[in-house]
Amino acid sequence: MKQTFRFFFILGIGLGLMITLLPAPCLAQSQAEEKEKTEEEQKRELTEEEKMAALAKQSQNPIANLISVPFQNNTSFGIGDYDRTQNVLNIQPVVPFSGEHVRLITRTIIPVIYQPDVDQPEGSTSGLGDINATFFFSPAKTGRVTWGAGPILVFPSATDDATGSGKWAAGPSAVALVMPGPWVIGGLVNNVWSFAGDSEREDVNRFLFQYFINYNFPSRWYISSAPIITANWKAPSGNRWIVPFGGGVGKVFAIGRQRFNASFQVFGNAVTPDGGPTWSIRAQLVLLFPK
Repeated sequence: MKQTFRFFFILGIGLGLMITLLPAPCLAQSQAEEKEKTEEEQKRELTEEEKMAALAKQSQNPIANLISVPFQNNTSFGIGDYDRTQNVLNIQPVVPFSGEHVRLITRTIIPVIYQPDVDQPEGSTSGLGDINATFFFSPAKTGRVTWGAGPILVFPSATDDATGSGKWAAGPSAVALVMPGPWVIGGLVNNVWSFAGDSEREDVNRFLFQYFINYNFPSRWYISSAPIITANWKAPSGNRWIVPFGGGVGKVFAIGRQRFNASFQVFGNAVTPDGGPTWSIRAQLVLLFPK
């Protein structure tokens, strides 16, 4: 009788311990899973925000590993004796090709031009300008400085003499930039010389330098200054340069799954040729296709 009581007593204690202890691992596992799920959700939200912040800086890099299609509209004011206005819409698809050690970034500019008759108060010509394509070769893995270099080619694709040079041209191009913290700072330079085309048209020897300084805010807004400085080496020495100063604002945003970068800048020309533009505005919308 005592042995039977002892047996059931021990069995009862054992069952009690099992009932008491078994839920603990299950509860601990459930709590761990819930904690892990919460951390994953937070991580997912943080990663998406980080992606957009990184995309903002990436979209400001001319040689980023990012497919993009910018539509850049440049309007120049105060041209000629009649203060005429010129408008150039640049369609600029950028397509990178990645290799193991080297990346090729192709940047094509297709200009659609409204060119006023600067010697008259009225009259203008509209059409396609000369298409140019740049092929930047850049290291696939970069350090603190991102850089690329390659040839630029200009094709005499203009639909009218007033919107193009009538010449084939080519030359070197290079770009370099750094991206410390919220900053994107760099410069792009090229020079083209004509080598073929209409023999009755003037030869081409043109220089371009664009520096860009961007500061990005956490809200995906940014301030930017990216004037384009140009020189026509064939013009007389006092009429070669256009040197603008200015800047503006921009923002990276999404509509559905599509990402965009929109910006607006205003420039005043500190140096301009006789009859050249006195100021300009640039409005740009970029379609972004991150991988």
